[in-house]
This record gives sequence, structure tokens and C-alpha cells, in this order.
Amino acid sequence: MKQIKSIGLFTSGGDAPGMNAAIRAVVRTGLYYDLKVFGITRGYDGLVKGDLFEMDAKSVANIIQRGGTILKTARSTEFLTIEGRQQAYDKLQEAGIDALVVIGGDGSFTGAKKFIDEHGVPIIGIPGTIDNDLQGTDFTIGYDTAINTVVDAIDKIRDTAESHDRVFIVEVMGRDSGLIALRSGIGIGAEAILIPEANLDFSDTLSRMDKTRKNKSSRIIIVAEGDDGGGAFEVADLVKSRFPHYDVRVSVLGHIQRGGKPSCMDRVLASRLGVAAVEGLLAGQSGEMAGLIGSDVCFTPFDRAIKHIREVNPNLLKIANILSL
Repeated sequence: MKQIKSIGLFTSGGDAPGMNAAIRAVVRTGLYYDLKVFGITRGYDGLVKGDLFEMDAKSVANIIQRGGTILKTARSTEFLTIEGRQQAYDKLQEAGIDALVVIGGDGSFTGAKKFIDEHGVPIIGIPGTIDNDLQGTDFTIGYDTAINTVVDAIDKIRDTAESHDRVFIVEVMGRDSGLIALRSGIGIGAEAILIPEANLDFSDTLSRMDKTRKNKSSRIIIVAEGDDGGGAFEVADLVKSRFPHYDVRVSVLGHIQRGGKPSCMDRVLASRLGVAAVEGLLAGQSGEMAGLIGSDVCFTPFDRAIKHIREVNPNLLKIANILSL
């Protein structure tokens, strides 16, 4: 690998709180090691079109507390083609960029791996996704903020549920992963948590809810959007058909889970992984994602990192079941 003197940086996929903190860490670490750092706007689309600019310390001043991503993010159909990836490589060559840091999720890392295979560009990934569904890290950037957003929202919903003796079906993000639903569900004391990874006997759950209804003036059911039983409205119809005497309401939290100021945990995680990504490139690493396992930063090959977590911690499922009584 030739000596790295210049790196490019972009965010890709869905935005996640803490991405700006990661951008800041990458830029400042690059400058610390006397590298030129270029920001690439709108992810792979900007890479193909050569939409980039040189960044300095001022470029990342006062962004650590901001949600979203100052580099923007977008889908790119062009990068999916051989011709598009060749054009992206040509743009990097023209700009004199030797290596890349990609902040994103499994789709972003899949694209990065293909780019490495075809053009040999050194790339390190930083996990930025609220879903927390990547292998090789205990937490992804944005996950902690997202679950705290969910908890805050449902605490407010619980107030209304208590006041009106209602059942609320709350849908949270998680098309392929139920980790937001599971952890936030335990955090707010949900009566049921429906996630794609667990085959929950919902009929049994409904029976238990009805038996304990005299002890509770409100009930909250959390549904991950990717649950096999359908979304919140389908679950609500099932509850209404089984117990017509329930006052059932639906709330879909939607994109508020992606926004807002990142938590301290996400800011520190993003800072640690941003530094590690640049230092990994300088040490000759490529095709890997920087992550945090336990208290240690580690690197995981892209092809392993992008394999979704198909099993959740069974102890968390047990805890959720016990405490729902």
C-alpha cells in the first residue's frame, strides 16, 4: 500500500445522530497526522460526481452536538454500475485522494467492499446506523440516541394511555432488526414487544394482558416495523377483534427516531471510532469496520460486519417477558 497523504470522507445510508461527531473526529485526526482531508457530499452519489471539498478544523467546529450529517446522504444508482464505480475512482484520482472513510451501515459497507475489490482503494468503515444491526461492535453510532428518543416519546404516550385507560400500539423503526424495540420496550415497561427475531406467541400475550387488566390502567405494546405479524395497525386490528372492549390507539414514531442531538454515549463512541478509522488506514488496514466490543476498539472485515444479527440476547427476551406481568 502506498503512503497515505490524503483521505476522503463521506456519510451514506440513513442518517444517525452522532455522524457529525464522527466526521469531526476523522477530520481532526487526519489533520493531526498531517493529512489532507476531503469531505464528499451526498455519499456515493457525490463520490461518482466528484462533489468534494477540502476540510480543515473550522469545517467541523461546533458540529459535535448536531444531529444529521453536514456531508448529507443520498442514494446512488450510478454507483451500483461498473461504469459508475469507475467514474468514482477517476474522481478520486483527479483529487489525489489515497483512501476513504465511510460512515454508514450494511449497504454502505457492501458498496465499499465492491469498490475495494475493483479498484483497490483503502477503505475503513465507521458504523453509523440507529438499528445496531452490524456484527463487530456492541453499539452503532446513533443507536443510543434513538432508543432514548423512543423512551422519551413513549413516556409521554403513557401519560395519555393512563388518563384514558387505553391500549397503545407503538411502532418503532427496525425493518430488519428489533433491537430498538426490545431495549426501549424494557426501558418503558411495555406489556408486549414484537420483533422479527423472536417468534412470540401473541395470542398468549393477549391472554396475559387481559388477565392483568384490573391491575393496570394502561398498556403499551411496542412493534418493530419489520415484525412478522405486520405493523402497528395490523396488531391493533388483532387486539380489537380479540378484545372489543379495549380502547386501542396506534402511534407510529417514524423519523423522529433518527433526529435530535446525539447522546453523550454516541458522541464519545463516534469520537473513538473516528480516530481509530484514520489510524487504521495509516497502519495499512483496509476493508474493515472500526467497532467497539467491551471497552476496546477492534476491526471487523466488511463481509462479516454486514451479516445482520439474527439472534437477540435471550436474557433480554426473558427479562421483557417476566416484567410484563
